[in-house]
Amino acid sequence: MVQFFSAVSILILVAVAASMVVLPLMLPPLPPPPLILLFFPVGIMTALMLLAFVPSEVPMATNLIL
Repeated sequence: MVQFFSAVSILILVAVAASMVVLPLMLPPLPPPPLILLFFPVGIMTALMLLAFVPSEVPMATNLIL
């Protein structure tokens, strides 16, 4: 049988998972980010939507094959 994870990688994954559970309980809460930073994901999503739905200028390949 193929061994996907070694003992060291499993130990690292367990340590990262444990730190993700323990550290938020120990660290103080962070203040909210500035409002302008909250618009970056919205801008990225808008750009991706525009790129997805704007037709490209490449001619259709079916027109070349007769």
